[in-house]
Amino acid sequence: MTTTEASNPLFTHGHHPRFTAITPESVREAIPSLLETASTEFDAFENSIEPTWEGIFARQRRILEPLGYAWQITSHLMGVLNSDALRQVHEEMLPKVIEFYTKLGQSKPVYKALEALKNGEGWNQLSAAQQRILDKELIGMKLSGISLEGAEKERYNAMEKELAELSTGYSNAVLDSRKAFELIVTDKADTKGLPTTLLQIAAAAAAAKDHEGATAEDGPWRITLDAPILIPFLQHGQNRDQREIAFRAMITVASEGEFDNQDRIEQILALRKEKAGLLGFNSHAEISVSTKMAEKVEAVDKLADDLRTAAFPKAKEELAELIAYARKSTGDENLELAHWDMPFWSERMREEQYDLSDEELRPYFPFPKVLDGLFAVTKRLFDVTVEAADGEEEVWHEDVRFFRIKDSSGKSIASFYLDPYSRPENKRGGAWMNNIIDRETLEDGTRRLPTAVLVCNQSPPTGDTPSLMTHREVETLFHEFGHGLQHMLTTVDLPEAAGINAVEWDAVELPSQFMENWTYHEATVKNFARHWKTEEPLPSQLFERLVAAKNFRAATGVMRQLYLGGLDMELHHRYEPGKGEKVADVKARIVGQMSVLPPLESDRFECAFSHIFAGGYSAGYYSYKWAEVLSADAFGAFEDAGLGDNEALAATGRKFRDTVLAQGGSRHPMEVFQDFRGRAPSTEALLRHTGLA
Repeated sequence: MTTTEASNPLFTHGHHPRFTAITPESVREAIPSLLETASTEFDAFENSIEPTWEGIFARQRRILEPLGYAWQITSHLMGVLNSDALRQVHEEMLPKVIEFYTKLGQSKPVYKALEALKNGEGWNQLSAAQQRILDKELIGMKLSGISLEGAEKERYNAMEKELAELSTGYSNAVLDSRKAFELIVTDKADTKGLPTTLLQIAAAAAAAKDHEGATAEDGPWRITLDAPILIPFLQHGQNRDQREIAFRAMITVASEGEFDNQDRIEQILALRKEKAGLLGFNSHAEISVSTKMAEKVEAVDKLADDLRTAAFPKAKEELAELIAYARKSTGDENLELAHWDMPFWSERMREEQYDLSDEELRPYFPFPKVLDGLFAVTKRLFDVTVEAADGEEEVWHEDVRFFRIKDSSGKSIASFYLDPYSRPENKRGGAWMNNIIDRETLEDGTRRLPTAVLVCNQSPPTGDTPSLMTHREVETLFHEFGHGLQHMLTTVDLPEAAGINAVEWDAVELPSQFMENWTYHEATVKNFARHWKTEEPLPSQLFERLVAAKNFRAATGVMRQLYLGGLDMELHHRYEPGKGEKVADVKARIVGQMSVLPPLESDRFECAFSHIFAGGYSAGYYSYKWAEVLSADAFGAFEDAGLGDNEALAATGRKFRDTVLAQGGSRHPMEVFQDFRGRAPSTEALLRHTGLA
């Protein structure tokens, strides 16, 4: 039987997916068929390619879109609805997909046509955005091994397959390892100090896993490595031995037994190093930064050094203050704090210094109200309305919601899915945004509207209690929505540069980190922060304490990010896999430069450092800090306009929308930033916002 859109939901490219109809068998049937069609059409394309924009980009897009869409949906489901059956078919299809896309990147006819277009008369007829896309495509093909021949080309292609398989295996091992751990608390005395919200979630986790009838009051309580459970457990659990068990499990995820990622890490690093050599680079890091704003590893090192100079002395002071506080609180002048004591005593110190705790704030941050507040500030700043459209499109889980974004005239301009709650049984941790559909003007003159997917892992609702969010979870929601806004509010009609496409990786966090600032803006927060039971607004003194606590141990947080970024860069730039030194040796070297509290000998956090080994941040984790400079400076424009002046905020917000959010990858991010800010970015705002100026 011929596979059609009617018989297989993965053949609906350009439309919202029919998620309820997608099964692993859908993938097994669709991908080979789409690969075969794309391969046949691409071969014909190579034989008749014309060196024009339409002849290269538009035609290639029509050929590749059906396969790209189906594979993107498959990859999305691997992250949010993982299963053994889906994994199996994904692993079967992955080598074939990688082989096909590698062939594309090494197409000599396409490369020659691109060069002919760049060097011919047609170049001057292209828009600036088209010229930028063409240049990026040429660079991308060079980095895909277009110049390789014979044995070198075969080796490169084999490495691409192996790296993709290693990355998938790494990610699956992290998910499985986290799922495998549990600490069942049965003695009510061991729950002393634990927040009610945590007890509710932990009891629900126990009830869902062989402990029917578990209650928040009487237990048992299941402690897992899921962030909404683990973090408050480490912050509030008074049983030190149990904190140690949970902490040690956290730092050894995917580092032993059947889930061990250590060999995968060595293989990934070795392959990336070898691949860089084939392409004429000294390291994978040189490849990575060559396509980013930083351009050179030296620029990344300079940013890290500048921030380290400001933060390191303060971080040492913060550690000494915490130790002194714990000793004074316990009356033990010789008390030595272990790693599993740090979250506990940090939270006690924060509670005392600022009379503030996450649990005191949670009741004022019910998810529905927070969502309304997020949409309200979006309306105020960017003059767009977000409307619930649940039921209009199929979703992959009952928790998922669907929304549409409309402009000031009421016209729909974009849409997005939101998957807010943690599901450790089949959903990977963290938070992210993906693009399902890109904005594009079609051949018939109609416009395809962008659709985003926003994924968080916040505390789920329990019983009749809605999801009560920590302030950090509120920040995360605003963060991911910032990514979504850049995808959805784009005015670029070329899908290659619409939204986040073609945006340099170290600038892509600008809108997301920018949005986090509004979770400390009084008018914004008070608009949505209402007690979930009484509707009482967040008391002013509580908000003031929240703002005052914003920079609590901020230098320690900066150094943690610099440590992660430094380790990433060191592994991908200076480390020589297989030459005697081990990853642990690299960690020790970086710890001396970037950490005031060395990790435990048993620490293997790199085995779950998915950002760099199973995501897009290899030799790019520094991007968070790089973009934070941009985002802090961008928010500075709103501070300059006056945070209490709604008219000025709206005008500045519109300018931000028309530049950063609208122009996507059609221009270099430095040009876009300068259009918004009127000058080059400065670190002053970031240092001021983090209390390090």
